[in-house]
Amino acid sequence: QLQLVESGGGLVQSGGSLRLSCAASGGLLDYVAIGWFRQAPGKEREGVSWWRRSDGSTFYADSVKGRFTISRDNAKNTVYLQMNSLIPEDTAVYYCAATRHTFYNINRGYRPSSYDNWGQGTQVTVSS
Repeated sequence: QLQLVESGGGLVQSGGSLRLSCAASGGLLDYVAIGWFRQAPGKEREGVSWWRRSDGSTFYADSVKGRFTISRDNAKNTVYLQMNSLIPEDTAVYYCAATRHTFYNINRGYRPSSYDNWGQGTQVTVSS
């Protein structure tokens, strides 16, 4: 079972930046997709961004497109989420997740049910 550990969350002012890290206990290339999700109080967990191993493609929710960037360092078994131009609506617990199960519909990459390995989450709070 892959273990994922997020870090890098914190309190930041609107317009600021944070970089989240997701350290994996195993090789990232063992997993067909790795995603970042977030969950705000009283809301469902939503997909923010994800990476597809087959061709290296990255995908972003419309709400973060142009502001967030997902990247990975295979040598360090770490996935990052660079978050710029943060706004209060970005406040949430952020989770990384991974799966070995192939899926072909791009929209499934944004669904929590597509992933079976999860980290414990890291809190991101953006003040106005």
